Amino acid sequence: MQRVRFRDPAGSVRTGEWTDDGISFGGETFDPATVDVLPPCEPSKIVCVGLNYEKHAEESGMDIPERPLLFLKPPNTLAAHGDTVTLPAGKQRVDYEAELGVVIGEQCRNVEPDDAMDVIAGFTCLNDISNRDDQEVEQNWIRGKAFDNSAPLGPVVSTPDEVPADARIELRVNGETRQDSSRADFIFTIPELVAEITSYMTLEPGDVISTGTPEGVGPLSDGDRVEVDIEGIRTLEHTVRAD
Repeated sequence: MQRVRFRDPAGSVRTGEWTDDGISFGGETFDPATVDVLPPCEPSKIVCVGLNYEKHAEESGMDIPERPLLFLKPPNTLAAHGDTVTLPAGKQRVDYEAELGVVIGEQCRNVEPDDAMDVIAGFTCLNDISNRDDQEVEQNWIRGKAFDNSAPLGPVVSTPDEVPADARIELRVNGETRQDSSRADFIFTIPELVAEITSYMTLEPGDVISTGTPEGVGPLSDGDRVEVDIEGIRTLEHTVRAD
């Protein structure tokens, strides 16, 4: 099942199912082009994982981490499928980063790896848009990672059975493939990430773990059209604008 949050033509926010026939809710089926698709969940926080692919660590000139590298994106970073994201003004380089997002289904703390799938509602697509100018000169990455609309998310939450263990993760800019990898290439698995994160903090329903990006990250420019395409999840699309 692929669940989607949307605003219907009357302005009401609904949660429905996105199928090949359209978006269904309450006995009605809506053409996706006639509704506003919203972020598929409302996280209190997005917990992001750095350097979770060996080849991305290599291209970044970094050592492979011994434990997951974690940072946060707050709710102001959310953007939706179809949005236009405004890049921070005056920056030389702002990059795309395609990532598989894990959506938490229940409040949880100190979850064992074997129990991790029990607290997961499903998976979604995320673009961890990153302001490299500031990221490279600060330690806490607030300016680099937490600026408004820097986490386009969606368009759906697919239940875990829809997303293969070796799901392909691809990012395209203006139709050209820039990143192409697989969930099977993670350094730290999803159960390992859930266990590590919940040993430090409580995760709430709707919170997202963004599992890291593969190699091939690169800069965005004014007018670019970005697609994050993960097998088993509908393609997340957005554009960018540079002031």
